[in-house]
Amino acid sequence: MAELESPSHPPITLGVDPSRYRHWKVERDGAVCRVNMQVNPEYPLREGYELKMNSYDLGVDIELADIVRRLRFEHPEVRALILSSGHAQVFCAGANIGMLGRSTHAWKVNFCKFTNETRCELEDVAAQTGLATICAVTGPCAGGGYELALACDEIWMVDDGNSAVSLPETPLLGVLPGTGGLTRLVDKRRVRRDRADVFCTVAEGIKGKRAVDWRLVDHLAPKSKFWDLVKERAASLAQAAPRSAAKGIAWTPVLAKTEGDTVRTSTMSMTYRPEERTAELTIEVPSASGCPKSPDAMQAEGCEFWPLRWVRELEHLILDLRLNHPMTTLVLVRTKGSLDDQLAWDRALLESRGHWFVDQTIHLMEHVLQRVERTSCSFFALIEEGSAFGGSLLDLALAADRVYMLEADGVEIARNEFNDGVLAMTTAISRTACRLLGEPELAERLVGNHERMDGKRAAAAGLVTEAMDDIDFEDTVRIQLEERVSLSPDALTGMEANLRFAGPETMKSKIFGRLSAWQNWIFIRPNATGPQGALTLYGKPERPNFEWSRV
Repeated sequence: MAELESPSHPPITLGVDPSRYRHWKVERDGAVCRVNMQVNPEYPLREGYELKMNSYDLGVDIELADIVRRLRFEHPEVRALILSSGHAQVFCAGANIGMLGRSTHAWKVNFCKFTNETRCELEDVAAQTGLATICAVTGPCAGGGYELALACDEIWMVDDGNSAVSLPETPLLGVLPGTGGLTRLVDKRRVRRDRADVFCTVAEGIKGKRAVDWRLVDHLAPKSKFWDLVKERAASLAQAAPRSAAKGIAWTPVLAKTEGDTVRTSTMSMTYRPEERTAELTIEVPSASGCPKSPDAMQAEGCEFWPLRWVRELEHLILDLRLNHPMTTLVLVRTKGSLDDQLAWDRALLESRGHWFVDQTIHLMEHVLQRVERTSCSFFALIEEGSAFGGSLLDLALAADRVYMLEADGVEIARNEFNDGVLAMTTAISRTACRLLGEPELAERLVGNHERMDGKRAAAAGLVTEAMDDIDFEDTVRIQLEERVSLSPDALTGMEANLRFAGPETMKSKIFGRLSAWQNWIFIRPNATGPQGALTLYGKPERPNFEWSRV
């Protein structure tokens, strides 16, 4: 086992706040925010490597994810963002090679997934709020550093003979540029694929006018005028952006307590059963009698507002599952509470759309449910007595690989607008539409049908895998659980990544589909990570020894 995942290490903690940033400096000036990447080489997430040349590891990206999330909720007044480097010699050297070279396969893939999700959220925040984003490239901008630039609306580069952009992973490391880089080149920036082919095989990258001509960057400016022009551009974009008079909320940390094999938050718990390689996630719905009556009152509750609280805490437990419990094969998803209360909370949100805080809470729900589907773990939702799978929580059930429902009096589900497309999948369609691709007439009849359904009606509507009476329910679930955990986890990861995203493709679905299907495979090939592989020997005098067959 690689040192990065040694049991002697404490679990990865996700909570961070600006007072504890070690790698980023944030400066706000009215409607413009500048985020400087200043990676402290002495503070890697794990011991054994140094974060040289603004290279990053998961710890650096956890801080960046926090910055992006705070732009969404704490600082709606910011209308333009400048992403820049605080390092005198380099913009960013990309992911730290020492870290990658000594990581396990699972760590590398989870790291790539998290960094791609952070970049996707930056793009989402920009699209959802009108935030304009500029990346100011000074010095070499390589690999994951250029992927960060690609996540911005505009890329400015100083014309100093030294600054260049590159995706050197294929020629230098024998792997791919995190897959997000390749996809954004051709799908987002519309770089010609023959030029992208050249670019991705030139280790030193491309600079100057050629970078502009090839659409790799948007603007080139001389060193003497660079910062003046970038600041003018940011000010102009901020002035043109939709104005926001909203005052943000305080972004407080998610509080989680570990008691034995159970991780508890204020709204849910995750209980691990290591010997069975399973876990049980239970979400508790509170009474809706305390639901604020207006969107301003919802905002006044801030992070204590229940819909925001449960989705943040779900995200925390999902990331904890990914990073700290890699042996878990299957999570059983349950809810407890009143279906009436759950639907009332949802109704309050849906009726208040148009208010910035409510809209961002809903956008975060969408982001987190997509994160569930991108997690390499099986999910079975269990709808039983006392369940509250309605609306947004029903979409969590529909994000699972299977849904088992008890046929009994009072056990019901209910759809609402959240299930009609408000909470879109990575593929930009609703989970109902994805589930019923082969039965489009049935899917169309469900749109706007928000009546409660018992087990028989839910099964007939195609919303549950199987509905059973109490005689069969417990035994069936037990047998299916035992069967699931007996299967190859590698095969399950590939199978789930293929089946969960049926239907159309988007740039985002391409990024994560390719990450699961291809990067997974390339990362374990000897040409990359074997004793004589390019990633293993990076920085050493020896040349990699490739096995040349195409497979």
